[in-house]
Amino acid sequence: MLTTAFWRATTERAVRTAAQTLVATLGLDTIGVLDVDWGQGFSLAGSAALLAVLTGIASSGGTEGPGITESVRTRQ
Repeated sequence: MLTTAFWRATTERAVRTAAQTLVATLGLDTIGVLDVDWGQGFSLAGSAALLAVLTGIASSGGTEGPGITESVRTRQ
């Protein structure tokens, strides 16, 4: 269940999620919708990445990928 391929895919998902959250948070700060500094932005991004990893683990039952309907290609 928790193979190397699983962890690679989960890490990629967590990094993508963190980057998207940081860009969205700081972008909303730039246009005045939110009032956050870099520290708060990184805190939100880290929290989102952690949630992505926990979601991947919780929804991995029976599949090779980090999601319910996903599968990870393994190198042969």
